[in-house]
Amino acid sequence: MGRGRAKAKQQKVARKLKYSSGGTDLERLRSELGVAEDEGSPSGPSGPDDSYTEPQDDLVDRYADLADKYSESDK
Repeated sequence: MGRGRAKAKQQKVARKLKYSSGGTDLERLRSELGVAEDEGSPSGPSGPDDSYTEPQDDLVDRYADLADKYSESDK
């Protein structure tokens, strides 16, 4: 019998989370995560032309070269 009331409460909380404006304190979040702010980096969202390389890019390139090498020898 109490399931309906619990479900309604969960829906109310979910609706509140979904439609709330957020009010996220980004500085507090940054301090909790331990992320240091770069002095030279521009503020704002990063664009698609930013040069970001992932740590595995070198490994991916090496693997691709090996894959090409062995796929050619199998022919």
